[in-house]
Amino acid sequence: MAVVEVTIAPLGTGTPSVSQYVAGCHRVLAKASDVKYQLTPMSTIIEGDLDRILEVIRQMHESPFAAGAQRVSTSIRIDDRRDKELTMAGKVKAVIDKLPGKSS
Repeated sequence: MAVVEVTIAPLGTGTPSVSQYVAGCHRVLAKASDVKYQLTPMSTIIEGDLDRILEVIRQMHESPFAAGAQRVSTSIRIDDRRDKELTMAGKVKAVIDKLPGKSS
């Protein structure tokens, strides 16, 4: 299982706001019931099978074009651990457990 961070940014849209394009990407993501995801203020984190995630990201990348964007920049960071299960929650818990006075 992989944890992937993706940022999809339409360029040259005539407005600095991109929330409508992000919402379009998330509509695509919501249809992918076989992956988990979390919207953050700066990106989206996706958890699941790497091949499936990349397939979904490709569909998300196309969403701004379908909404009229002429150029789209997509950045992807992949954390793919093979020695044990990797999850978004597990990654956060591993850090919290190491903080003084904190427990999960």
